[in-house]
Amino acid sequence: MFKLWISIKKDIRILLRDKVGISLMFVMPIILVVVVTGIQNSTFQLVNKNKLSIIICNTDTGKASKQLIEAIDKIGMFKVSQIAKENAKAVSDNMHTTDALLGVVIPSNFSAEVNTKAKNASDKAMTAFSGQADSGAAIVKRQPVSIDQLTLFYNPVLQESLRFSIQGAIQSALQLVQTRQTLRTLYYSSNEKELPKSLEDEMLNSNTTINMLPTSKDGTRITPNASQHNVPAWTIFAMFFVIMSLGGSVVREKVSGSFIRLKTLPTNYLVGLLSKQITYLVVTLLQAAVIFSMGIWLFPYLGLPALNLPSDLFALFVVTLVCGWCAVSYSICVGVFANTQEQANGFGAISIVILACIGGLMVPSFAMQGLAKTMANFSPMHWCLQAYYSLFLEGAKLKDVLNNIGSLFIITVIIQFVTYLGLKRKNLI
Repeated sequence: MFKLWISIKKDIRILLRDKVGISLMFVMPIILVVVVTGIQNSTFQLVNKNKLSIIICNTDTGKASKQLIEAIDKIGMFKVSQIAKENAKAVSDNMHTTDALLGVVIPSNFSAEVNTKAKNASDKAMTAFSGQADSGAAIVKRQPVSIDQLTLFYNPVLQESLRFSIQGAIQSALQLVQTRQTLRTLYYSSNEKELPKSLEDEMLNSNTTINMLPTSKDGTRITPNASQHNVPAWTIFAMFFVIMSLGGSVVREKVSGSFIRLKTLPTNYLVGLLSKQITYLVVTLLQAAVIFSMGIWLFPYLGLPALNLPSDLFALFVVTLVCGWCAVSYSICVGVFANTQEQANGFGAISIVILACIGGLMVPSFAMQGLAKTMANFSPMHWCLQAYYSLFLEGAKLKDVLNNIGSLFIITVIIQFVTYLGLKRKNLI
C-alpha cells in the first residue's frame, strides 16, 4: 500500500506540472459545454418560442388567399410579412435582402380554384343526399380540380426536419381554407343562406387536442431542457479527453526509460499503472463535479436552463465512476501502444472524436441506421451516454442502468486486457 501511495503522489506531481493537459481536461470542456448548450438552447427557442420570418407574395385577389395568409399567421411559428405582387425571382431576392428564411408565392387563380373545388364537392354531396345516386339518376361527372401548387422558397440553412415541419404547418393552413370554403358552399346549397360564423367556428375548431407528456421511469413529467441533453454528453467527452495528458505521460515514461528503471526496483510496474488509474480516475470525477456544478449554478446566470440532477445520486456516482474508469483505461492503452507523444495525442484526439460520433454524442443514436447503429454498440461513449440519459432524462434508478454499466464494464476489461498484452509484448512488465 505504501508503494502505491508513493506512486500516486508521483503521478499527482507530474499531473500538476502539465499545465496544458490540465487546461485541456478542464477549461476546454467547460467552454465546450457552455457553447454547445447555448447553441442548442437557442435552437429550441427558435422552434418553440421565436418565430420564423416568412415573406408572402399574394398574386391572387380573392378571399381564399387572404384567409390562407391569416391561417398561416395564426399558426404561431411564423412572422408574416407581405410584399406587392411580384414574380418568384423577386421573392427570392427579397429573402436575401431581408434575411427572411421562408417565402411563399400564392398563384393568381388560387381563390377561383378553391371555390370551384368546393362547389364540385358540394354538388356531389347534395346529389348523394338527395338519393339520386341510388335511383340511378345521371350524375354529371366533373373533372377533379387541382389547385395550382404554392411555391415555397426556403433558406438552405434550414435543416430537413425543420423544413418538413414548416411544410406540414402550411399544408394544414391550406387544408383549413379549403375545408372552410367547402362547408360554406355545402351549407348554402342545402339552406340557401350563409353559414353562421359561430357554427363555422364550431365545426372547424372541434379538433381533439393532443396532450404531449414525456415518459419517465420514476413517474415524473418534467420536460428535459437543453442542459439535460448536453451537460452529460460533453462531460463524457471531457472524461475521455484525459488521454491528452495521461497518454502522453505513459509515452514519456517509456521514452525516458522510466519503465526500465522501475523494473529494477522492488515493485511491479502494475502498481504504477494502478496509481495512474486511481489518480486520473479522481480527475474524471472532478471534471464531472465541476461541469455538473456549472450546469446547476452558473447556467442560470448565463441565461441558460439550469441542470437538474437525477434523484438517484448514488446511481449518478456509480455511472460517473465506471465512465471515468473506462476513459482512463483507454488513455493508458493508447499510451502503451504509441511510440511518441505526438502519436498518442494525435491518435487519441481523433479516436475520441470518432468514438463520440458513432457513440451518439454528436448525432443521436436513434437517428442512426444500419451499420452506424451497429457500430454504436462498440463505442464506450454510447453506453456512457445511454446510462446518463436514463438518469437525467428518464428518472431511472441504479437497477435501470445496470445493463449499460455492465456493457461498459466489459469494454473496460477488454481494454485493460489489451493493455496488458501490449505491455508484455514490449517487455515492459
